[in-house]
Amino acid sequence: MEKKTIPVCIGLGSNMGDREAHLREALERLKPAVCRKTLSDIFETEPVGSVEQDWFLNMALRGTTVLDPFELLAALQEIEDGMGRRRRGDKGPRIIDLDILLYSSTILRTANLTVPHPEMHRRAFVLKPLAQIAPDWTHPVLGASVEQLLQELKTDKTVRAWTRNG
Repeated sequence: MEKKTIPVCIGLGSNMGDREAHLREALERLKPAVCRKTLSDIFETEPVGSVEQDWFLNMALRGTTVLDPFELLAALQEIEDGMGRRRRGDKGPRIIDLDILLYSSTILRTANLTVPHPEMHRRAFVLKPLAQIAPDWTHPVLGASVEQLLQELKTDKTVRAWTRNG
């Protein structure tokens, strides 16, 4: 029996070393797990939280997968680990960060995985790239589109279009 393809959105971020190269490598490594349909632009974003660290490059991918949410999470974590990410509890610097933002209209809350991403509606660095590729996608918990969530967002964190020249 053939597995059903599920629409997904993945968030990517990096704030260590060659940030763009890390995003590109992660996109390549994602190919077996996610069939890419659309990519957002890359944005340079101010870090969130109390840890002093460099700015991130963030982007979003819209695609499909045949993996269930837990298999997809395992694939993302395998990519992160393979690229040298070290997990700490502090939201500190990361070579690569891969998050399941949306998995169809699935709502899932477990100890290891929450879908949709529990903080996405509060983060401009997630919503801005996501609105480029999935503006009409309805957040299954909040009942608002990604574009609506972005319009309603109140934040003082900078998210700007990124170019190689800075």
